[in-house]
Amino acid sequence: MFDHIMGKGFEILTLHHAEAILEHDMPSAVAELQTILSNVAIPAEELVRGGGGEGQLTQRLRTALTDKGWKKHSFQITKIVNATQKESVSHEIDHVKAFDAGTFSLEIEWNNKDPFFDRDLENFKRLHADGAISIGAIITRGTSLHEGMRNIIEAFAGKNGIDSIEALARYYTPTARQKRLIEEAATSQGTFSQGWAHAFVADKFGEATTHWGKLADRVDRGVGNPCPLLLIGIPRSVVTI
Repeated sequence: MFDHIMGKGFEILTLHHAEAILEHDMPSAVAELQTILSNVAIPAEELVRGGGGEGQLTQRLRTALTDKGWKKHSFQITKIVNATQKESVSHEIDHVKAFDAGTFSLEIEWNNKDPFFDRDLENFKRLHADGAISIGAIITRGTSLHEGMRNIIEAFAGKNGIDSIEALARYYTPTARQKRLIEEAATSQGTFSQGWAHAFVADKFGEATTHWGKLADRVDRGVGNPCPLLLIGIPRSVVTI
């Protein structure tokens, strides 16, 4: 299961009988996700340019999922006691698809604040307990990509001759705070490219963002349990310098 993308370095973790559900009840979901993820590619320049709102990778993944019927859905859970409504709660999930054997929900957390993992996992837990979903999945930055981000950015700087604050203007405009951090890091790291890579990654892709390590910490503590879970980490190998 997922052998093709695992061969490309993707991290795959299944929890709480998710593997059995996927293999026996939702093989078409596995095929669709594997097809979409097999085509993932991230130019390093895209990491540098960034911009407001969702990253371009997330936008491409959302489009590919939506095209295959994985659409945003708001679950409305209402509890009635003796014909009286006592509680009504809604849970919005970005990608949901109903299969013959159950409903699959999925969230993409490419570079958000890491508490969003708690939100996603708790939503999956509640929806599963209420019988609304059969399995929940999260796609995030994998270990090799997260840990290799500084090397990627430094290699990009070397290839494109980024050796000063002024040279960054081709890609983005650092704020006064960012300029200060870059200059301090360049002094401590020895070269501008190393300093910029260090400061840029710490500021944009730091430890408090969504990545595999933060997600693993949460499921190790039992967050989301007992909802069947599929966790997918995007590897460094998909990045082109």
